[in-house]
Amino acid sequence: MILGLALAACAEFPQVDAALAEGDPDADYPELLPFEQLLAGDEPQLSETDDTALLARAAELRNRANGLRGPVIDRDTRDRMDDGVTEP
Repeated sequence: MILGLALAACAEFPQVDAALAEGDPDADYPELLPFEQLLAGDEPQLSETDDTALLARAAELRNRANGLRGPVIDRDTRDRMDDGVTEP
């Protein structure tokens, strides 16, 4: 088990390395702001195409959620479960 952990520690993760290489390693951490100040700030304005894409995505997600609202177990299976286990 120790050998497996040691080998896993030597693994390379190219996606993580690429993400770290893009940023400035000496950059400062972002400034922490009070929540009230974040709420009072100006929101970025979306272009009309971004707005349309977001509305379409929201509608798609609502439709998907509505499709998941139905019963998980169909009526026939529920009736059989309510009757209990019986031998054939």
